Amino acid sequence: MGENEELRGIQDVANSLGVTTRTLRFYEDRGLIEPRRVGTARVYSKRETGRMQLILRGKRLGFSLREIEEFLRLDDADPQHVEQMRVLAERCRERVDELRQQMTALVQTVDELETIEREARERIAKAGA
Repeated sequence: MGENEELRGIQDVANSLGVTTRTLRFYEDRGLIEPRRVGTARVYSKRETGRMQLILRGKRLGFSLREIEEFLRLDDADPQHVEQMRVLAERCRERVDELRQQMTALVQTVDELETIEREARERIAKAGA
């Protein structure tokens, strides 16, 4: 750790990321981040804060915790990030394909629900006439 490295407390990091301190402790328990300890207090380096940003982005994009762990391991192992980018590209393609399938299913479901609604309203109107 360099002398000039900025270290931040757990509450500050949680607030800046828009998460709870419990969320940070969860990812620490999973071994995805490793805050340092100053006495009993957790302090976060820029590296750990950056890892949390990657974790949160991965979750927001729908990646599993296992996939996020894989990305982080590759990040640690490959300083040029070539393998990480290859795996990331593959996982992004898989995720896009999944989302497109879900979009198709959603459109079909909405169409079917609108048809059922229309038919129900027509029957109501006929019964009231």
